[in-house]
Amino acid sequence: MKILITGATGLIGTELVKSLLAKNHTLNYLTTDKAKIESKSNYHGFYWNPQEGKIDENCLYEVDAIIHLAGANIAKRWTNKYKQEIIESRTLSSELLYNLIKKNHGSVKQLIAASGTAVYPESFTQVYDETTTASEDSFLSNVVKKWEESVNRFEVLNIKVCKIRTGIVLSTIGGALPVMVKPIQMGFGAPMGNGKQIQSWIHIKDLVSLYCYVVENKLEGLYNAVSPNPVTNEELTKVIAKTIHKSIWLPNIPKFVMKLILGEMSYLLFSSKNISSKKIMDKGFQFQFSKIDEAINDLY
Repeated sequence: MKILITGATGLIGTELVKSLLAKNHTLNYLTTDKAKIESKSNYHGFYWNPQEGKIDENCLYEVDAIIHLAGANIAKRWTNKYKQEIIESRTLSSELLYNLIKKNHGSVKQLIAASGTAVYPESFTQVYDETTTASEDSFLSNVVKKWEESVNRFEVLNIKVCKIRTGIVLSTIGGALPVMVKPIQMGFGAPMGNGKQIQSWIHIKDLVSLYCYVVENKLEGLYNAVSPNPVTNEELTKVIAKTIHKSIWLPNIPKFVMKLILGEMSYLLFSSKNISSKKIMDKGFQFQFSKIDEAINDLY
């Protein structure tokens, strides 16, 4: 299969590229950095600039499916300017791909797009699945709504559209986990707030496997990419400490302290979402790391 990937050099994209190449798929990828363009027998780079509406149309040649991961990192301080970048990096890139496919449909049969779980309401008790229509009114929730709206347009082009709502990605090379591990390693780790907020997570290896599963089985629709066993922030903190042989002795960190340090982005540390992965499991997908202690032990 020939697959076009956006966001190929990001946290998820880097690992996904390795996995897809190991499965003998041929990959095209889009990059805004001309210095990162490579050309190998099964891995070809093409330039694009969504802000300027520029894209190398050759990127679609004989492509069967598109995996759309491009989007500015949300784990940076949310200034008003950066908030706009978070939104536009997702919507403008989708619009550019849509217009290209509309102009030159070619062989594209499926679009798989990254999305987020922030759209679900805050709750300490409710379990949310893909049929949930309620949502919260927050910056990230609104980002997800605009993100998914920009992807839904592709359905009118008679393309199978699949959206992957991803929870907290556990990886040692980026994302939330190294940020959480660092203070624990230094002896200053502690749960956030009351520590009872539920965090729906997924091991990077399982997330990559899920993307491969979706593209190879030509799935469409909405799927949650989270482990079947979410944990509280306190449980996660304790598992990390135990795995790296550190003790937790400080009192819980108040919400206002992290808001002073991180600003509005501190939302990520206190958000509580209990999200179901039953739908993708019912399609036959199996998690390699379904429990948090197994995942952290594998990573550290």
